[in-house]
Amino acid sequence: MLPWSVRTTSQYLQELRGLIAAHARADLRTSIGTLLLSQVQTSMPDHSLTEPLLVVMAQGGKRLLLGDRVYEYRAGQCLVVTADLPVTGHFIDATPQTPSLAMGLVLRPAAIAPLLLEAPVARWSRTTTGLPAIATGEAGPALLDAVTRFVRLLDHPTDAPVLAPLVEREILWRLLTGSYGGMLRQIGLADSSLTHVNRVISWIRDNYAEPMRIEELARLAGMSPSAFHRHFRAVTAMSPLQFQKRIRLQEARTLLIARPDDVAGVGHLVGYDSPSQFNREYRRLFGAPPGQDAARLRAAADPYSIRHLP
Repeated sequence: MLPWSVRTTSQYLQELRGLIAAHARADLRTSIGTLLLSQVQTSMPDHSLTEPLLVVMAQGGKRLLLGDRVYEYRAGQCLVVTADLPVTGHFIDATPQTPSLAMGLVLRPAAIAPLLLEAPVARWSRTTTGLPAIATGEAGPALLDAVTRFVRLLDHPTDAPVLAPLVEREILWRLLTGSYGGMLRQIGLADSSLTHVNRVISWIRDNYAEPMRIEELARLAGMSPSAFHRHFRAVTAMSPLQFQKRIRLQEARTLLIARPDDVAGVGHLVGYDSPSQFNREYRRLFGAPPGQDAARLRAAADPYSIRHLP
């Protein structure tokens, strides 16, 4: 096997494509807990909630919309997500003959925090506040090498329990000491602005149907209302109220697949007192009224039973 300083990007991607095609499952999961694999054969748009992830695209591409921001990444490029976010995605050039193939690594604070102590402060990006929660860019040979070795461990199940944590650590180190260092450092720091915003994001996700007041959310984040609003929008590209609305509508869509004939009841469950407002905002986001959209999703149940990486 050639070292990463000799192998080309195309050689890494060729191996990654074979590994992902061999091991990808509909639920994304693998025998290595933090490793996710995705194989998608449709270019239909999807609306999902992310989690903090590194995603490396091996084949095809994807375009993401978060608030008013658009992100795109293709084979040989990566996506870094540092918060739980409601995004709209559209796979590019994904077909049954050439599916979109990607690997994901769950970014865990417990794995990142110890690495912050391992290098001089000068190695870290100086900017750790006001950073968006999504970024894309070239993966680069060193990161592709580590990612390929990580996925390759699926072919060596007796080695994986020992070697997977070591390779995961290397991947995180590559990210921390590169252009994504500021973003990942916020995940590992207990008192970072991202950590405080994530606390509020978790609260909204758990209580999306409840009324909320900015003053109370700011208190939960340990910030003034103005600082909280600024940091929340920097991370999510949305105001807290816009974020709550997106969570409500995505939860409603999930409920409607099982309850397509109870549009008003589903709207009430997710926090809408006005059926007309629920119908209007649902149609604006998903392009069709709730009942019609639910019928379409039920007719296309198989594609929507497959989870996607962002």
